[in-house]
Amino acid sequence: MNEQGCETFISDCHVRAAVELISHTWDPVVVSALRMGPTRRSILLDRIAGVSDKVLTESLRRLASRGLVARTGRDAAVYELTPLGASFATGPLAHLAEWAAENQGELS
Repeated sequence: MNEQGCETFISDCHVRAAVELISHTWDPVVVSALRMGPTRRSILLDRIAGVSDKVLTESLRRLASRGLVARTGRDAAVYELTPLGASFATGPLAHLAEWAAENQGELS
């Protein structure tokens, strides 16, 4: 096994599974927005500039299906990070954001 956690890069590789968590454009943004605590959908729409209602719904459903986000309430749904989602937000996602900020000039 190599340092990435996979002997070969196969379809069930841990690296691939982790990358899938950030492969959808809005998913990391939604996770970051939920770091502020439990939030209603309408507030998320206001907080995340540029995301459509449809795309936000898809993102929240995808994140919930992966165990990163939980929904409570029926009429006025509130979304929040699960413990797994919080660990992703403060761990790998935060490190990726730091790396991007440090290397912004080279990434442009």
